Amino acid sequence: MSRSRLEMTSHNLAPVLARITLAAVFFPHGAQHVLGWFGGYGFHGTLGWMTGTLGFPAPLAVLALITEITAPLALLLGLGGRVAALGIVGLMVGALSTHVSNGFFMNWFGQLPAGSEGFEYHLIAIALAGVVVLQGSGAWSLDRVVGRRGTPATAHGALQAA
Repeated sequence: MSRSRLEMTSHNLAPVLARITLAAVFFPHGAQHVLGWFGGYGFHGTLGWMTGTLGFPAPLAVLALITEITAPLALLLGLGGRVAALGIVGLMVGALSTHVSNGFFMNWFGQLPAGSEGFEYHLIAIALAGVVVLQGSGAWSLDRVVGRRGTPATAHGALQAA
């Protein structure tokens, strides 16, 4: 049975660590932005901020909000890990574009105005998501369970299929 590279995943633990970390960090932000949890503004408030203050087109802002709440859940389960991780990369490239003018470092010492942060966090998130994009969801994932329909998916096998 032939499977696409998207369906394959490695048996390694590195992508598990990467995707669980991403899920743990991104879910609270998505919950703030979409659900209004943790002191967030909820979907409509965040959408207004993204389209008004940041100037994002409304369809792109809606896609970002949907990704921000669904990608962490998919990463937590390890289901569609590569697609979810690509969504995180897209989010972080967009966020990086709005933060690059603040410099590299986060605003640890309050030298920038409140809410102004550098882009170091975004680079780390892109790198972690890159691990999942390249290796799949890894061991302990629903992708791995689904992938057992055919031959065992390994990093070596995934590279051969490419």
